[in-house]
Amino acid sequence: MTARQNRSEFLRTGNVADGGPIEAASLVAETVADLTQLAKRHNLDTLGYLLDMAQLEADEIVRRGIPPGTF
Repeated sequence: MTARQNRSEFLRTGNVADGGPIEAASLVAETVADLTQLAKRHNLDTLGYLLDMAQLEADEIVRRGIPPGTF
């Protein structure tokens, strides 16, 4: 089984021992940062921009420490 299949299986089964939405947002921010660099390196400007927006949103969730939709 490939790493991608392992990750997909892990996510699908819900075997997630994470710290909740804030930790998930932190992981998303880190992962998206790597993808943004890859997109920009290959001149995928629109994709890089959209990934930048996703990273900003994830970083904001982490910064505020409050999941979106909660008051």
